[in-house]
Amino acid sequence: MYSRLDGAPAGPAVLGGIETDFIEARDGFYQATVSETGWPYVQFRGGPAGFLKVLDERTIGYADFRGNRQYLSVGNLAGNDRVALILMDYVRRRRLKIWARARIVHRDEDPELVASLEMPDYRARVERAVVLTVEAFDWNCPQHIEPRFTEAEIQARVQPLEERICYLEGMLSGRTDGHCEC
Repeated sequence: MYSRLDGAPAGPAVLGGIETDFIEARDGFYQATVSETGWPYVQFRGGPAGFLKVLDERTIGYADFRGNRQYLSVGNLAGNDRVALILMDYVRRRRLKIWARARIVHRDEDPELVASLEMPDYRARVERAVVLTVEAFDWNCPQHIEPRFTEAEIQARVQPLEERICYLEGMLSGRTDGHCEC
């Protein structure tokens, strides 16, 4: 996979079903760009799960939501279209690295594309779309990934325990149906 980055001849990087499912389940990723002076810049890009979308087997994209208005990544991409992404699944200790070429697409250039990347239920202003042509990807070793959980993941694991505690408290309080007033 890395040979593509060194200019060695290789076939195109094709995203399969496993990569597509993984990419579209993420609620954020780390994106690295390079400045005109050669310095790397890494930024976390976040949104609702599924905001990073697979457009076809070689192309992914996302709606660029308004952020801190520094525009460092956008500025870097104007001078160098190379990006690297790191997508993490901390719960399952999985990491996907993607190398791609990026292009910025404004609404007036391709309103259908920008609309297809928007998240209608997410209240964030979309400033533009970022479309990435994948040149290479690599599943990375999970050895040093420490599991981390989102609030929703924790709640999903805790809810059955809370329900069980409520049931047992109801039983202890003498309710024959085992329900408490939780």
